[in-house]
Amino acid sequence: MRTDLVIRGAGIFGLSIAWEAARRGARVTVVDPGGIGAGASGGVVGALAPHVPENWNAKKQFQLDSLLHAADFWAGVAAAGGADPGYARTGRLQPVTDEDAAALARGRAVSAGTLWQGRARWDVRPATGAAWEPPSPTGLLVEDTLSGRIHPRMALGALAAAIRAAGGAIVPEWEGAAPEVHATGAAGLHDLSRALGRTVGTGIKGQALVLRHEARTLPQLFVDGLHIIPHADGTVAIGSTTEREAADLRTDAQLDALLARAVAAVPVLAGAEVVERWAGLRPRARSRAPMLGPWPDRPGHFIANGGFKIGFGMAPGVARVMVDLVLEGRDAIPAGFRVTDN
Repeated sequence: MRTDLVIRGAGIFGLSIAWEAARRGARVTVVDPGGIGAGASGGVVGALAPHVPENWNAKKQFQLDSLLHAADFWAGVAAAGGADPGYARTGRLQPVTDEDAAALARGRAVSAGTLWQGRARWDVRPATGAAWEPPSPTGLLVEDTLSGRIHPRMALGALAAAIRAAGGAIVPEWEGAAPEVHATGAAGLHDLSRALGRTVGTGIKGQALVLRHEARTLPQLFVDGLHIIPHADGTVAIGSTTEREAADLRTDAQLDALLARAVAAVPVLAGAEVVERWAGLRPRARSRAPMLGPWPDRPGHFIANGGFKIGFGMAPGVARVMVDLVLEGRDAIPAGFRVTDN
């Protein structure tokens, strides 16, 4: 079988790049011995949330463009493969903790009016007392209309269906000659660090859980670092921990603390059935931006890694610039995202 591009890794970066290449007419082969979503992309949270609209830089602009393109990207995936990725731009609510936070939030609302190009809003508004609102000491909430949610496993399945419908393959192993994109997550960061003789990134353990609660049309909530994400299948994801010194990848009592915090923030979740407890190793590049571009000193090999907590939100943009580079020779990778920046 003819292959124009090989992508190693069937997580969100690998499958998104494969779909973008296939959409442009390339014959793609995705290779992953663990199968689809075997790494961190097979998690449960799926928060597509923007950086705050201030101190603007290339990373924030790239994420904004990706989030604004997400609706078209995922609609194209669904149309091509016939599977629902669980995407919706449902917005986000955050409590405003004190008067200083209120002043900061109002300043960000002004910045968002310019930086977000009038295509989304960041507003400060009174809480209404609705059941799906976090408690706010000031009685104020930040509401943004840019945030979205995606069901990670539904999204990966939808991408796989679209790739196969376009003639691509997803296989456990492959040998041959073709340009290769390495989107291999935490293990890939370790391999790249070893090959380059310096640490360019690492895996960071995270834990999350899933509750059975119907809230699919409601916004996500962000309360004191905790994401509460309603999903398209009638569940709510709660996450996540950040554990830099993790002994193993088992779940533990930290998830009980997450659940208690979620119920305190949204009492209607009290008594909801816990349907899954998840732990995984998420790839974080040293720069904390996605790591994209050629693999130094390995012609024909490229890197797409370091999604960490924002991989699903960045995926449409990552797919575009990587396919531009690998198949068309156009380098539009933002400053700070290159392998050599790590």
